[in-house]
Amino acid sequence: MKKPSYLLLLTMFLSFAAMSSNSFAQSEPVLYFCERYDSDDGEVGVRDRYSTGPVTVMVKCDYALKLDDVSIQYDKYDDRTGKFEFYKKFSFDVDRDMSYIFFEQNDESDLIFDDEGFYRVFLLDEDDKTIASALIEIID
Repeated sequence: MKKPSYLLLLTMFLSFAAMSSNSFAQSEPVLYFCERYDSDDGEVGVRDRYSTGPVTVMVKCDYALKLDDVSIQYDKYDDRTGKFEFYKKFSFDVDRDMSYIFFEQNDESDLIFDDEGFYRVFLLDEDDKTIASALIEIID
């Protein structure tokens, strides 16, 4: 009769150990948005709902991302089909040791949302593998 109680105690201990080992504040890259990034003020206007126009995409991680060529891709939600569909994609070069990156409008990539709606935004590596993603709502 004592064996089942030891087994239960051991199972609870192992479950607690497994949960506590995965409870880090940030174990993967986080993608989010702001109006702009300023070298003095940092992130200005962080939120997930914007008017049409350009938006700055931020990526923050606890470790170096070890990436060279990345892309930011927008997929727009289609109300008729109930699915996200490709909208735009922009390429960027980054340094391998970067763990905090901002992507903003430039000559090669406008990062503009032209239409209102819901979008999935992805940070993709050179093989189009998702590194981080987030949702954003664009209003008129």
